Amino acid sequence: MITVGVDLSAEPQKTAIATIHWGRDTAVVADLKLDCPDADIVESIIGSDKAGIDCPLGWPDAFVEFVREHRDGNVAVPSDKSGKEWRRDLTLRLTDLAVQQETSITPMRVSADLIAHPAMRCAGLLSQLADRGCVVDRAGTGPLAEVYPAASLKLWGLAHTKYKRDATVRAQLINDLLAAAPWLRLAGFADLCQQSDDALDAVVASLAARAVALDLATKPPPQHLTTAQREGWIALPTKPLSSLEPQRR
Repeated sequence: MITVGVDLSAEPQKTAIATIHWGRDTAVVADLKLDCPDADIVESIIGSDKAGIDCPLGWPDAFVEFVREHRDGNVAVPSDKSGKEWRRDLTLRLTDLAVQQETSITPMRVSADLIAHPAMRCAGLLSQLADRGCVVDRAGTGPLAEVYPAASLKLWGLAHTKYKRDATVRAQLINDLLAAAPWLRLAGFADLCQQSDDALDAVVASLAARAVALDLATKPPPQHLTTAQREGWIALPTKPLSSLEPQRR
């Protein structure tokens, strides 16, 4: 099995791709690169069995409808909610609420935070993948799933805060990750992971893609599937990191 993790930024700078080859008893980071253009992302996803991308795959239905109503000049402001409550409903996807409930982490809001810029780039990538014949399902089936490295780390019992800003914290996280997954081989990329939180997030996203591929990650409930296919769905690991061990599969 080959999994790919993409830590997506609005521009190639700070965009990272990690490719993991899963063998009989080890998982080897075969490639890890920074400053990745669209073409590299598309080719990596096409060449994988499963890819995890750290970026919203869609916008909240309520926000999309709000923008449409605003364009047409007939926004209806609810009278039974405060302005804060109403705006909150416009900015959170169903999957954001699910992640918040499961992990106590609130994902960045794609309709109101800077994450919207990577999401715009991601929308173009999804179109390019579809043009190449990939079945793009924002709910997570097919070759690509939306993942959230910080939430995955928390659910795996690893440090999930401060590592983005502090290389010392990243170094300890890498040690803890390798201790929890002794079958994982960084293959010379440990220094890059310590230097770049984007590189480390890409590796974690690739591990999360493995969880999705093994059906060890959350899926949208049947009653919310149609919404998830529009808004996107963050796949959270449902089993310990050890469950990804190659010899167990």
